[in-house]
Amino acid sequence: MKETLKPGLTYRFDYTVPENKTVPHLYPEAPQFQVMPDVLATGFMVGLMEWTCIQLLEPHLNEGEGSLGTHVDFSHVAATPPGLTITVDAEMTDLKGPRASFAVSAHDGVDTISEGCHERFIVKWDRFNARLDDKRARLNA
Repeated sequence: MKETLKPGLTYRFDYTVPENKTVPHLYPEAPQFQVMPDVLATGFMVGLMEWTCIQLLEPHLNEGEGSLGTHVDFSHVAATPPGLTITVDAEMTDLKGPRASFAVSAHDGVDTISEGCHERFIVKWDRFNARLDDKRARLNA
């Protein structure tokens, strides 16, 4: 991590919802999802909130570093049809070692659709991938 990574950093991200991010596209093999309305799926919304936090962190990480989501706590209080643009605002509220905490909110131009908090753990990809390879090896042993 660079010394520039500090609580108080903010990032805003705009994303226009495409048809393939609606509920029926979340798990196409699930018939229960196929009968639901074509609105932004909560699973995709969570990913959008995480993506915003990833982008906030990115310029403050060293080469070979990245981050992994370790906790999400978001509401989803309004439906968003395809074509609307969601604005996600993230603020890093705390940094304890490699653990970064964020306050995140999203608005679709009509309604606030989500608010909550998120945590990400900053990792060195080579060490993370080595542990993952070890896990795969133990599974195949």
